[in-house]
Amino acid sequence: MSEPSSTELYEVKRTLKELSEKKGRGTELVSIYIPPDKQISDVVKHMREELSQSANIKSKQTKKNVQSAIEVIMQRMKLFPRPPERGLVLFVGMIPKGGPGTEKMETYVFEPPEPVQTYTYHCDSQFFLEPLEEILEDKEIYGLAVIDRKEATIAIMKGKRVDIVKTLTSGVPGKHKAGGQSQRRFDRLIELAAHEFLKRIGEHMNEAFLDIENLKGVIIGGPGHTKEDFLNGDYLHHEIKQKIITTVDTSYTGDFGIREVIDKSMDVLTEIDIMKEKKLIQRFLNELVDENGLASYGEAEVRQNLMNGAVEVLLLSEDIKSKRQTFECPSCGFIGEKTIKNETDVEDKICKNCGETMKPSTSQDVIDDLVKMAEEVGSEVEIISTETEEGIQLLRAFGGIGAILRYRV
Repeated sequence: MSEPSSTELYEVKRTLKELSEKKGRGTELVSIYIPPDKQISDVVKHMREELSQSANIKSKQTKKNVQSAIEVIMQRMKLFPRPPERGLVLFVGMIPKGGPGTEKMETYVFEPPEPVQTYTYHCDSQFFLEPLEEILEDKEIYGLAVIDRKEATIAIMKGKRVDIVKTLTSGVPGKHKAGGQSQRRFDRLIELAAHEFLKRIGEHMNEAFLDIENLKGVIIGGPGHTKEDFLNGDYLHHEIKQKIITTVDTSYTGDFGIREVIDKSMDVLTEIDIMKEKKLIQRFLNELVDENGLASYGEAEVRQNLMNGAVEVLLLSEDIKSKRQTFECPSCGFIGEKTIKNETDVEDKICKNCGETMKPSTSQDVIDDLVKMAEEVGSEVEIISTETEEGIQLLRAFGGIGAILRYRV
């Protein structure tokens, strides 16, 4: 089974946000999760039973709305001889648009990005989103540590987010210039202090990492040989020690050291989204500064390159809020388009053919519009999060729209 693309995950994340804002007047919003191995006939049978049970609902309006939702689900089931590869999720219910009597039936049916594990039927005043939220959670969690004799920083990387857990300082004294027995005594004190510091680091790492169920691995970095002394000594719990993937040499400690550990572990962690995004944006930036580079940015330029079929990878920030508005001339039928940042920006346009005032008709998110264009010409699409410095740079410096090109235009 193929991994869900960044576009699929973005679509589900956006749908999830939309669904979380829906509220019913009573317990009349129906949520169904169907695993891929569940028989559609069993689901239909269950819906008939629920339809019969709903006759016992005291509120006439709630009863009517629940029955309507179940009937919609039964109709939709006729379109599926069997569940898709990853199962099926349905959210159906009457959503009020204002006062009483403004309710409108809304239906959401889609295949989730990961397989549905358990068959679930849920009826409430809100849609049941927890299983979908769990699916979207970043599963890959790594422990990070950067160590030298003077300080240590412990962090957890979950998906694209890096959280500093603990920063420790050693208090280990530097070299002393005393001679003879005094020098040996100071050396012993220094080694004892260093040992105690490494012991303290191990205790904090055990505390931070042992309770993480899905800990994928641990990476340790730092300048000098202290990290090797730490690994060779008996400072870590054996379960954590078994999960150490690699060690890397860094120039820094602290927050900068953690960033360096991540950057230098790219070959080891190539499958993590944060690495994929970093590499893509870095490739885009390298192409941009190259005199003969294959990069473009800004909506107008990227849109033109998509139309020419020149885009290899389309990079879109998940935080683009603009809409692509279509305008139609009521006189000659000419259709024009314009990108607007918010609904208040919508204004009448003048038809360039006949001079009549054009009226707004359809609109869709700029992301959806550009993804559709990319799919038509076979361009790869990557939705870039704003949880990394590179993602923020794409949004702020380039308007959230960039492209790596197949050839120079």
